[in-house]
Amino acid sequence: MFHLTPAAKNILIINGIIFILSDFIGLRTYIIENFGMRYFHSENFQPYQILTYMWVHAGFGHLFGNMFSVLVFAPILEKVWGSKKFLIFYLVTGIGAGILYSGINYYENYSFEVKVKSYEQNPSPESFRKLVINNSSEYYNQLYDFIDSYEQNPSNSNDNLSIAYANDLLKVKSDVPMVGASGAVFGILLAFAMLFPNMKLMLLFPPIPVKAKYLVLVYGIYELWSEINRMPGDNIAHFAHLGGMLIGYLILIYWKRKYGTFY
Repeated sequence: MFHLTPAAKNILIINGIIFILSDFIGLRTYIIENFGMRYFHSENFQPYQILTYMWVHAGFGHLFGNMFSVLVFAPILEKVWGSKKFLIFYLVTGIGAGILYSGINYYENYSFEVKVKSYEQNPSPESFRKLVINNSSEYYNQLYDFIDSYEQNPSNSNDNLSIAYANDLLKVKSDVPMVGASGAVFGILLAFAMLFPNMKLMLLFPPIPVKAKYLVLVYGIYELWSEINRMPGDNIAHFAHLGGMLIGYLILIYWKRKYGTFY
């Protein structure tokens, strides 16, 4: 059913082995904590994480979604480009997506860090409520009782406690490791749509054929919408997905100008 090419097969094998080590041998926390991509200012950041994050997944569903895309689309691209060129494309889009996402993450976390430092200078119940709602709304329900109590009793002790909570939120938001091959996978999807724009793909739900160019366009719009309208509890790195598509697009345009084709 699927004719695996060498690089695609090795990508599947490596990701499968790491998943087995993490889930079946009980090393998931260790692997994610040490090899997931961290915020640049995190004390846990290491340069090698720019590469290793894309080989680690948060669970079977995460792994399956990414590797199924590799299984379907990667062999076709590898047959066109050759194994070496495909692997370079896969790695560069994955690494590039991680760096772009980390840059955006750096900006967001640094902005939050500045706000927390400013809040420390002048704490108040209303300022704390706004700080949480505007920057960490997903934690508002967890802090609601404290915020309500703080408003009823704006004392020095509650000022200090609110400062501690604000710093805890900053640490939580800035030290969450990013994992997964989604950046590279979205680069693959973009490349497939550019090389085979009119190839029809059968959707699972609903089971209808859609041209590759339209499917990937919808994916891109959805990722952008999801990032702009991020819902509480959404821990998906949508900008990493878009970053993979952007890096993939730039590589293909470079190849087009240099070789006259996308390969």
